[in-house]
Amino acid sequence: MVARLFDAIFGCRHSHYSFPVTIRGRGRRPQAGALTGTYVACLDCGREFPYDWQEMKVITSQSETRQYRAALAHKQTA
Repeated sequence: MVARLFDAIFGCRHSHYSFPVTIRGRGRRPQAGALTGTYVACLDCGREFPYDWQEMKVITSQSETRQYRAALAHKQTA
């Protein structure tokens, strides 16, 4: 909890991202890329975020992540 507060005050704002990277094959799959198959990295701190090519946006919030997981589960069952 203290670390989260420290990051909120002094942490990275994640305002500079790399170009989206799409994962191909069965090589190393970063956790961020496992959700959509594409991810971006913050150029300041190195943290990776899922990226949605259809919407052309970075998925940063937990609620968006849950929505994408639910949609992915729905697609897999159909």
